[in-house]
Amino acid sequence: MKKLISVITPCYNEELNVKICYETVKKIFEEKLPDYDYEHIFCDNSSADSTVQILKEIAGVDKRVKIIVNSRNFGAFHSVFNGILSAKGDAVLAMLAADLQDPPEMILDFIKKWKEGYQIIYGVKEKRQENFIMSSIRKFYYRLLNNLANIPIPLDASEFQFIDKVVVNALRKFDDYYPYVRGMIASCGFKSTGIGYVWKTRKRGVSKSKFYDLIDNGLNGLISFTNIPLRICMFFGFFLSATSILYAFFQLIMTLLWRNEFVPFGIATLTVALFFFAGIQLFFLGVLGEYIGAIHFQVRKKPLVIEKERINFE
Repeated sequence: MKKLISVITPCYNEELNVKICYETVKKIFEEKLPDYDYEHIFCDNSSADSTVQILKEIAGVDKRVKIIVNSRNFGAFHSVFNGILSAKGDAVLAMLAADLQDPPEMILDFIKKWKEGYQIIYGVKEKRQENFIMSSIRKFYYRLLNNLANIPIPLDASEFQFIDKVVVNALRKFDDYYPYVRGMIASCGFKSTGIGYVWKTRKRGVSKSKFYDLIDNGLNGLISFTNIPLRICMFFGFFLSATSILYAFFQLIMTLLWRNEFVPFGIATLTVALFFFAGIQLFFLGVLGEYIGAIHFQVRKKPLVIEKERINFE
């Protein structure tokens, strides 16, 4: 019996890409992986263009194509995780972007490593075909997260990962309101390895990820897998308190020895200190607020996504 491979593709207003994505994956399996069966799960975030219509036409003639249509846009990572939980494969390609910036041809390399016994095979973006500033920001963030996280998260790796069903079963135990999928996969453990590749530029359409979305996802990764920002705030607060006590003692000595000769200087110091400590307090409140916000949304137990319809699922 052929082993089943599940391919997850999130999409939102990707009418120019979904058919090409489908045909590319189909060609790879039919020509180069005839010993494997596959299912291609498209997770649509309530596209406003003809994406869903195109997918339904494809699914009407190819039952290996399955569609999950959300009632609204819940975000790519919610859709990806919902797709992973819906997969039936012996192994799952956690995220193949519809724009094919991650090369689908790497499925061959992923399966080769999988057959060698690896249960998590992640793609490593050794080179990015994007501007220098964004590439540098991403590299800095990945290294910051890896150094701060309480688990090792592979550098320059995204959700473009090939995972065994044992990993999928482990992910089913997670209950996270905002799944940071790459971190969740890394936290499962299991035998893993990486494969380098070039992250290509988008050929058709425009990216739906806004700069704010990147910041939001980055902060989610930090607060989900480390409490070091809170510890930094605590230690920095202690340092400032100790420094303030020393400075107060110094001012007392100055006042006793020279009385009011240096009063004008004290007023300037007071003004600077007032604004400095006010800024520090607002910064600390912002860090604390991120964690409290995460707790707030988690305990409210909202569904991961709300589905409008499913197609070709048994």
